[in-house]
Amino acid sequence: MTQRTVFFVSDHSGVTAETLGQSLIAQFDALDFTKITVPFVSTVDKAKRVARKINAAAREQGSPPIVFSTLVREDVRDTVRAIVRRTDALFLDFFDSFLGPLEQELGRTSQHAMGLSHGIQDYREYDRRIEAMNFALAHDDGSSPDGYEEADVVLAGVSRSGKTPTCLYLALQYGVFAANYPLTGSDLEGRRVPPALSRYRDKFYGLTIEPRRLGELRSARGIGRRYASPRQVSFEVRQAQALFDRLDIPFVDATRCSIEELASRILDATRLERRTTS
Repeated sequence: MTQRTVFFVSDHSGVTAETLGQSLIAQFDALDFTKITVPFVSTVDKAKRVARKINAAAREQGSPPIVFSTLVREDVRDTVRAIVRRTDALFLDFFDSFLGPLEQELGRTSQHAMGLSHGIQDYREYDRRIEAMNFALAHDDGSSPDGYEEADVVLAGVSRSGKTPTCLYLALQYGVFAANYPLTGSDLEGRRVPPALSRYRDKFYGLTIEPRRLGELRSARGIGRRYASPRQVSFEVRQAQALFDRLDIPFVDATRCSIEELASRILDATRLERRTTS
């Protein structure tokens, strides 16, 4: 596998450079990328230090690194960018590529201010995300099922199927009030419908997962051999699937989905409104 070093260079947090850059290099899965984020490159001295790191990586690896840049501060942008651009690397500046055409189309000059996309632009949206996060934490793993009345969605699945991180992502990214319910013991072994599922069935959405992957995730926790045994995980996955089918609960297979993709699929399938735009 060919290895390349990727630098995400920014004069702010680096989140935009990481997000856009990661989306692009993900299209090249045959390559092994070493990823280095360098935020807050806002002075000439910092730019020179970054340039030395980039050139050192080029010498050590024998191939030019890839630099994804979001340098936007107008007072130092040209100088800092010139220093980084002169390195032995493929230099790709996102703002260079897109702000110019946008300014021409919109007939306006951009603000050239850093952090705008990740700062607090709307306090109502920000407060909504915090409230949703608190809700997800308070209703994690079956806690306070009476509060499901306020939930936008309740994720159901066996232990380690991805319920908690998906709920937290839905809350933080979209302001969705998401709770989760663990399918365990009597829910899986019995034929009765769990009261929580019966009462709020229209809010439930299932997560399933391949037994082998579930076993790997459980083994990493080191809780006990039975918890992660092939027989146990196969039984739980099979029973959970039967429960979803019997109650007509929609579900998604989480085996090969990232948290971001799971959240997007759930929102699309449930037609839930994305409560935030930032």
